[in-house]
Amino acid sequence: MKPSTKITRSIRDEDVPRNWWVVNAEGQTLGRLASQVATLIRGKHKALYTPHVDCGDFVIVLNAEKIQLTGKRTEMKQYFHYTGYPGGGRIQTFTDLVQRKPDFVIEHAVKGMLPKSRLGKAMVKKLKVYRGDAHPHEAQSPQDFTLKY
Repeated sequence: MKPSTKITRSIRDEDVPRNWWVVNAEGQTLGRLASQVATLIRGKHKALYTPHVDCGDFVIVLNAEKIQLTGKRTEMKQYFHYTGYPGGGRIQTFTDLVQRKPDFVIEHAVKGMLPKSRLGKAMVKKLKVYRGDAHPHEAQSPQDFTLKY
């Protein structure tokens, strides 16, 4: 019997084709948007996905201030930050934080869905979140990405 000549090749970081995607967050639910953006950044939508290589694409999220939550989560969701001092716990609600820093809300949700390692820190740098419809990445000719749900 003749041995098989097919070889499984592991892709290198230099061989990964990178695309740019634009996602409109207007009227979208935070968790559903974040899970699909995390999949794009991680590269799991590609056939050449390799877990130990950064295979993902760049993602631009627009209209970050128009993100939504379902039910009573807009009043109930809280973000906790510890300053490092005794009694230095700070709590902010979603409504306050989305008015002051809407980009942080989306970055925080996506970052929580990426690996907690050196690779995850490199992946989160490919996420660009902006208020409004304008972004400075027109030279990369990004494509529109329609969310699945």
